Amino acid sequence: MTLKIYNTLTRRIEPLETIVPGVVRMYVCGVTVYDDAHIGHAMSAIVFDVVRRYLEWRGYRVIHVVNFTDVDDKIIARANALGRDPQALAADLINDFMAQLSALNVLPATIYPRATQTMPEIIDFIQRLIDQGHAYTAEGDVYFRVSSDPDYGKLSGRSLEDMLSGTRFEVDPRKESPADFALWKAAKPGEPAWPSPWGQGRPGWHIECSAMNLKHLGEQIDIHGGGTDLVFPHHENEIAQSECLTHKPFARFWMHNGMLQLVNVETRQVEKMSKSLGNVVTIDSFLRQYDADVFRLIVLNSHYRSPLTYNGEVAANNVRKLERMRGALLPPVGETTTGKAVDALTALAEETSAKFIAAMDDDFNTAGALAALFELVRAINVARDADVGGEPFVLAQNTLRTLAEVLGLRLQSPATDTHDVAPFIALLIETRTALRQAKQFALADTIRQRLSDLGVTLEDGPQGTRWSMRRS
Repeated sequence: MTLKIYNTLTRRIEPLETIVPGVVRMYVCGVTVYDDAHIGHAMSAIVFDVVRRYLEWRGYRVIHVVNFTDVDDKIIARANALGRDPQALAADLINDFMAQLSALNVLPATIYPRATQTMPEIIDFIQRLIDQGHAYTAEGDVYFRVSSDPDYGKLSGRSLEDMLSGTRFEVDPRKESPADFALWKAAKPGEPAWPSPWGQGRPGWHIECSAMNLKHLGEQIDIHGGGTDLVFPHHENEIAQSECLTHKPFARFWMHNGMLQLVNVETRQVEKMSKSLGNVVTIDSFLRQYDADVFRLIVLNSHYRSPLTYNGEVAANNVRKLERMRGALLPPVGETTTGKAVDALTALAEETSAKFIAAMDDDFNTAGALAALFELVRAINVARDADVGGEPFVLAQNTLRTLAEVLGLRLQSPATDTHDVAPFIALLIETRTALRQAKQFALADTIRQRLSDLGVTLEDGPQGTRWSMRRS
């Protein structure tokens, strides 16, 4: 099959055709580092991590660039509130975020450029836009002349006339048009600043990504990614300034992930994550409570272009899903290697690979791919109860493990030394079984619940009860 991707620019699903055969140049807008990263940031990172993993699994060489905006109004305001140097604050938050990405099993990008490390290229980019008539100076600031780009608005689908009548722009009498946006901002007292032909200052937000793209990936790239909140104005402005400079199409595909939504468990109302509501879920706070695979499963269960719903119930549901997947990787209890049960498992494992590829080739449909994996999980458990073991069982487990790794799932049981506790758990399971046979179900359920509270999961089947340790 041919891998197809939804292109925000054309509003169509199109076959992936790269500029250089076999190579994907992908740029993803990263975070503005002014506070602790939250699970919305983690969602976007995981979405494009899966895109990258699948492309590489399919044989592409991926050059993956993720930027950091490390000079910005929010960073300056936050640093001032904390009494810290803005660049030192940004550097610390970048280090924290990189550690969180590692904990989430997000592959390191090929390059992590920073705005503060790209100043010569940013200044050169702006000067060339001025020379071509696409930008103008105004008392130390530099603005992009939106009217110079006849295609402005093609990504968001908005005409300039509609934008001028329907969008609130900051009133600035120095601008030729309210829609013109800042490429360079003149320095204000106490702010970080760099020398430029127009005086001390710092770059506007949009120009950073265009300059970093040009520096690290060239004039044209294959995929540009980010959240749907970036379509306008950020990505619209990126296209305008980049294509006006190079006179070439900037990115072949524009991919945008949906936004994470919090749902109040009691009211069932969607809430925006905000400090004022006290509902911000940081990556660190999530990982203190759950395994990283739990959050990845939450992301994978939804198509990347759809909004992602999150609350404690969603997390708990995916904890159970993770345990089912891990349970399918437990050693077999039987030794049967021939017969109908073996044939059924082998056929389903082969079918799973085909279904997985078909789903992922269809605009990275991770929900469909994950559904195929859970079919295999069920088949493995059915085969286990039918005493299937040996090579057929191991091959099915290897299929599950390999395809899960393509999605970035580790499926590793927590590092727990079960040697000392195993005899006691076995004794409790025997006691529970005897209680069930005596129809003392309440006591049997109490043992199961107390074991669950201690992190022990029980699975009842025709061959008896299996147990495994889970993350507390």
